[in-house]
Amino acid sequence: MSINPAPGPVPSQARPPYPVGGRGSARAYVRRLQQDGGTYRGIAAAAGLDRATVSDLARGRRRPTRGTTVAVLAVTSKSVPRGRVDAGGTRLRLRALHVMGHGSARIARALGVREMTIRQIVRGDARTVSPRLRDTVADLYDAWWDKRAPARTRFDRGAATAARKRAIAGNWCAAAALDDDLLDIPGYRPRHGWKPATGTGVAPEIRPRAGRGRRNRR
Repeated sequence: MSINPAPGPVPSQARPPYPVGGRGSARAYVRRLQQDGGTYRGIAAAAGLDRATVSDLARGRRRPTRGTTVAVLAVTSKSVPRGRVDAGGTRLRLRALHVMGHGSARIARALGVREMTIRQIVRGDARTVSPRLRDTVADLYDAWWDKRAPARTRFDRGAATAARKRAIAGNWCAAAALDDDLLDIPGYRPRHGWKPATGTGVAPEIRPRAGRGRRNRR
């Protein structure tokens, strides 16, 4: 008499060792790491890949293999050295504040940086900024994006008028027409130009935190 062993559980199909997100998952993740301050070189070093591989992947020039995807998605923001980041989002935020009457001098005082630093970014002369400056500008933008500059004194009114004239001449987009989800993606351009904006009130006074100092953090 033969004895047949009782059938055991059917082994389940092994899951892939990386999140399933389609072809663009690795590419989108590289872009997220860039938004956190990572560079192609830094991401490549953390992933154990060649810099050109990461660069081509982010730009859509290379189709990600399974090995590349596994390596990229294993990288965390903490494991990537924070370098310079694209200045595009910071520039658009600063320009939108000009639409509301906040000039470079007023913005610089609130951030505790040199006015020339803000002017260079607003003009487009600075292609990259430090992650710290990007974050502090974003915080100020969140507080002032829908608030107009004060007009208590003749100096305040003159500065606000000059900022608005600059925004009109540059055809700069107001904050309400910017896409927050795309702002920090390199190459993003708003669909609209300048439109008048009065805001919902007067912006509160903001002073830099103690210890930050008036240093160039570009």
